[in-house]
Amino acid sequence: MPSWQNHFQGFLNLFLQSHCPLCQRSTSETLCLYCARQLHNCGQKHPSASWQGEIPIFGWGVYGGSLKRAIAVMKYENQPNIARILGTYLGEAWLLNSPQPHTQPVVVPIPMHPDKQKQRGYNQAALIAESFCQTTKLKLNLNVLERVRETQAQFGLSASEREKNLAEAFAVGKEFRRQCPSMPVLLIDDIYTTGATTKSAVQTLRQSGITVLGLAAVAIAIKDQHN
Repeated sequence: MPSWQNHFQGFLNLFLQSHCPLCQRSTSETLCLYCARQLHNCGQKHPSASWQGEIPIFGWGVYGGSLKRAIAVMKYENQPNIARILGTYLGEAWLLNSPQPHTQPVVVPIPMHPDKQKQRGYNQAALIAESFCQTTKLKLNLNVLERVRETQAQFGLSASEREKNLAEAFAVGKEFRRQCPSMPVLLIDDIYTTGATTKSAVQTLRQSGITVLGLAAVAIAIKDQHN
């Protein structure tokens, strides 16, 4: 290749590169190689360890470090593509470690209130669920659950305050009020902390006769963390 073409190709590659949203290094991908590797290493060896009790939880990683940073950037710095990466990781973990491999649930993301979603521009849980379903080939349905009451931020609230804050925040979507899905529902969210959001959503679905398999979350907060 002539010298001028080499220079032009180099300039073009530089122009096409963007900055990694986690470290600001130049990259042609959503994340640079270093941050992608750091994030991938956040996955738990036993993501189904909390798949028990009244509401079973499948958690890809522990909420902290690189994963906590990635989730914050995804939500508050307009980086929806990070949600797609995390959804793929969650889906791969589900395929390898599914606690109920013979069950084919319908995947339902935890919804955002329409006003909040309009402000952010996307619901990260829905984007995570889309990638999760592309990976697992499970069916996605965005209309099973609606958020009908806007709630204040959960951060800084006690467990009882979180439950009160989320009381009657959800409703079953119009098309499912008369006829329940024939398959159980697997909820998807970015973070599982105290469980108040999940509990409210599950309660709403079960009151309408909809079977809930559990929740699959990208990050799960362990009890000795203060997140």
